[in-house]
Amino acid sequence: MKKIIRTKNAPAPIGPYNQAILIKDTLYISGQTPIDPTTGKLVEGDVKVEAKQCMENLKAILKEAGMTFENVVKTSIFLKDMHQFSLVNEVYGGYFNADTAPARETVEVANLPMFVNVEISMIAVQ
Repeated sequence: MKKIIRTKNAPAPIGPYNQAILIKDTLYISGQTPIDPTTGKLVEGDVKVEAKQCMENLKAILKEAGMTFENVVKTSIFLKDMHQFSLVNEVYGGYFNADTAPARETVEVANLPMFVNVEISMIAVQ
């Protein structure tokens, strides 16, 4: 049976989806964009600022599910411009222990919701 995970500490969905779904011990977190959950607006700044907000939104959802970044087994990073990979990777890497970091893919896409520069989704296991 699936359990819907919701927190006001991450942006509310802008469509017919949920922040995350917990099935048994596995948490599937929807892609997070750099929306500040307190204002509902996109954060302003460079791609590093955007990546940090994405990671903070993911952190809030993990916390609501009783998990941390240590529980994350897979991430997907979507970038508007692959030339910004090293900047996003620098921020992203600060949230994980290099020895236990999850599996990951990073892809460049033509457009993301609200034309942001980065979106990140995760799968975590208790």
